[in-house]
Amino acid sequence: MGEILKLFENRNYTKLFLANVTSQMGGTIGMTAFLFYLLDRFSNQPIYATITELMYSLPTLAVFLLVGVFADRLDRQKVALYCDWICAGLSVLFLLSLELDFIMVSFAIIFLRSAIRNFFVPAESALIQGILLKEDYTMAAGLNQMVSSLFMLFGNGIGIFIYWSVGIEGAVIFDVIGFIISGFLIRSCRITQEVRQPNGVYNLKELSVTGVWADFKIGWQYIWQYKLLFTLISGFLVFGIVNGGFSVMQVFILKYKLEPVDYEKYSVILGVIFGVGVLVGSIFASILAKKMKLHHMMIVGLLISGVGTAAAGLVETTLQYMIGLAVVALSLPILNVSLGGWLPSLVAPEMMGRVQGWINPLVMLSQSVTLFLIALGFPDYISVETLYWVVGGCLIFVGFLYMAIIPKFIHEKAPEADVMMKEQASN
Repeated sequence: MGEILKLFENRNYTKLFLANVTSQMGGTIGMTAFLFYLLDRFSNQPIYATITELMYSLPTLAVFLLVGVFADRLDRQKVALYCDWICAGLSVLFLLSLELDFIMVSFAIIFLRSAIRNFFVPAESALIQGILLKEDYTMAAGLNQMVSSLFMLFGNGIGIFIYWSVGIEGAVIFDVIGFIISGFLIRSCRITQEVRQPNGVYNLKELSVTGVWADFKIGWQYIWQYKLLFTLISGFLVFGIVNGGFSVMQVFILKYKLEPVDYEKYSVILGVIFGVGVLVGSIFASILAKKMKLHHMMIVGLLISGVGTAAAGLVETTLQYMIGLAVVALSLPILNVSLGGWLPSLVAPEMMGRVQGWINPLVMLSQSVTLFLIALGFPDYISVETLYWVVGGCLIFVGFLYMAIIPKFIHEKAPEADVMMKEQASN
């Protein structure tokens, strides 16, 4: 607890942490309500729910060339700030489209908002990396995991409750408020120019297509030469399949198998179970990180969560599903804390944006393909049980992949980022 309190003595970290919380609220509450709004209105057309999730993932593929470059070249604080405020404006337009009953326009606005949000995480993560000491990264990753668990605990529940109480409109207004508060918190931070722009002072006008492509290539060169990092990022391609499946399969198993009448109520209950499990798992994972090597933690988390997810596809009652879900919830933080604490310590600060610029599109490419296949195949050709088996199998596969390869490169030295940057400049 003392180490956590010490982190919050850093006022900039406190503000960025709270900004991350409120920004996630802005990106979660209204969209959760919108998903249930579509399931209620188009009950016999689950494709609409899947399309909604596609509108979250596809934008990454549209902006992936720019995301890492913006985080490494432009002012990271301004990038995160403008992301929040632009998303607030788009949320107002989204509300207007719902009032006018323009569903297709609503999907288009979700696509744009998701595209803008892609720039937030690399910029905000790079800022946190710059203001913390290296030994604080794992603790910060544990706190981020706790925040995620709280959103699992309260996010869906709040979204559904607001939807029941004041409709989809109230939930979207909640999004607007969250984005605005996050923006003001980021604006109030006092962060040095070196952290905000570690690669020198650039502005948007100085960026060119050639320069953007060169930065993207140097990100790939850095990853390719760093075999340990390359191995880690290869697993992210499979994580996209996992994210795509998880985004829809819980509500699908409730609505189309376990609780077709009361699926909304049970979604809230399961959200609480999952959130409590992840919260407890986050505390345990933060303690475990001090006693266990991080790559060993990753492998353990992958294998346990994979087995638990695959087993959840075999259940016949809601109680059995709750037990399987609790196992997954307790094990996922072991993976997320270890990965979130390890990755920033492996990547040079001046390369973090470029590396994130490769991670996000890889994840979202496989996630989008997964959601596209679900939209085409569910429920006629793909059963809800199959979704759980595929997702669980992917987690187990990556666990064994890391087990076989990571120990070979664990002591590898990272490439010299400054040398690569000078070579790029000379060319």
